[in-house]
Amino acid sequence: MQTQFTDADRQKPHIQEADRILRTCVHCGFCNATCPTYQLLGDERDGPRGRIYLMKELLESADDDDQVTKETRLHLDRCLTCRSCETTCPSGVEYHKLLDIGRAEIDRRVPRPAADRMLRFGLRKALVEPKRFQALLKLGQTFKPMVPGALQNKMPPKPVDAGQRPDTQTHTRRVLMLEGCVQPGLSPNTNAATARVLDRLGISVTPVNEVGCCGAIDFHLNAQEDGRRRMRTNIDAWWPHIEQGAESIVQTASGCGAFVKEYGYMLRDDPAYAEKAQRVSELAKDLVEVLRDEKLEVFEIGDTQRLAFHCPCTLQHAQQLSGAVEGVLTRLGFALTPVADAHLCCGSAGTYSVTQPELATQLRDNKLNALEAGKPAVIVTANIGCQTHLAGANRTPVRHWIEIVDAALV
Repeated sequence: MQTQFTDADRQKPHIQEADRILRTCVHCGFCNATCPTYQLLGDERDGPRGRIYLMKELLESADDDDQVTKETRLHLDRCLTCRSCETTCPSGVEYHKLLDIGRAEIDRRVPRPAADRMLRFGLRKALVEPKRFQALLKLGQTFKPMVPGALQNKMPPKPVDAGQRPDTQTHTRRVLMLEGCVQPGLSPNTNAATARVLDRLGISVTPVNEVGCCGAIDFHLNAQEDGRRRMRTNIDAWWPHIEQGAESIVQTASGCGAFVKEYGYMLRDDPAYAEKAQRVSELAKDLVEVLRDEKLEVFEIGDTQRLAFHCPCTLQHAQQLSGAVEGVLTRLGFALTPVADAHLCCGSAGTYSVTQPELATQLRDNKLNALEAGKPAVIVTANIGCQTHLAGANRTPVRHWIEIVDAALV
């Protein structure tokens, strides 16, 4: 794709990056074939190719140009950032990086309405601090009938108890684990089950209490500098343990994992953190990347119930780990049902299910129909956002896949 940036604009780092990405697009439109919002709405502007054109026009225009409209923002906001288009693209267009640039630019030029700003600010403040989130969650569960409908479905009536965690100093092999911000409240058993399974494999999980939210919530709600500050805080907290030999940083939420793997890219221009951020990204592993390389034959599995696996977009498209969890579950003896259109997003997409509830509900119901077609006993997934969103329909039970493995160990 040809671009028309001025020489002055080309001196700006974000324009340089946008220009690089735009020039890789060849207008083929293959991306639209796998775009969930294009499939629902049939509008070229609600597919990746159309959004790329909108962002090109936005970035090439002057600050006072009236091309920046509410309509342009609408179509960018409707994007799930599922990155299915990137998996499909034959030219390797890094669409999600361009989208971050486009969203930041339009917010810089045209402030959002007050109600929209308040919603996004509230989401950032409510979700990123685990203790605050857990307090708000308990309050919401107590007064659930008074909670707005879009948020009611996000609150499980009672999460599965976490149970006992193994000693953190038992084994020579040590990993760090990102506990997450909402997962400890919504599904406390996920990380506890992970620690127990890893303990069976001779791996201890070192807790790092100073680590907070990965930064994705702030970053994707266009508070990008706040997101980068969280990245730096986490790097500082992890770094002494990395120097002491921690072999990896494990994420049980694929959305967090995808984001931590991009720390190196997002802090590439920070002279104080670029090298450390790159090292953190190299050490970041989704849980399945750890388990698939271990001798799983040491496990005795007592209950191999029929499962449907929902592969989150952040696992299959962002981390390119499609089929990895299915492979581990199959090796352990679980029976997996086939899932049609497994590449399509469930509609969770971080805070998307709150900011775009109508589209998110349609995508969720379509996804559940596909997952339930094989009549599984349980739907399993690898991301707390997807888990909560799918479970909000109150249909088939939805759990993290590691909880099912942990419960089945003899």
